[in-house]
Amino acid sequence: MTSALRDRRFSPIELSELPTLRCSVSLLVEYEDCNDCYDWIVGTHGIIISFQNSRCQTFSATYLPEVALEHNMTKEYAVESLVRKAGYNKPITQSLLSSIKTTRYQSSKCKVTYDEWRSTC
Repeated sequence: MTSALRDRRFSPIELSELPTLRCSVSLLVEYEDCNDCYDWIVGTHGIIISFQNSRCQTFSATYLPEVALEHNMTKEYAVESLVRKAGYNKPITQSLLSSIKTTRYQSSKCKVTYDEWRSTC
């Protein structure tokens, strides 16, 4: 409900949209520390990045495994996009990229349409 009605990034869901909705749940598994921010495979792994700026503020963000693949992202573009998603708006330097702690993971996904969900209630 919070995502559907209160997420400021999107307009709230309208009642008329319910029949067209799909819900998916991703079970995240096999977390592994990466050797660097590019030590993962597009389409296989999701990644979590975290890093600090010079004022010791911590930034973090994640993409599920399907995000980079669905948006035709390279590893480099995905990492830079995550840095921005985390709220960091200064230049992305090699020093910053080298400081990023990256964790990769995989997921198992389940989907259901609104009608399928409604038929179980």
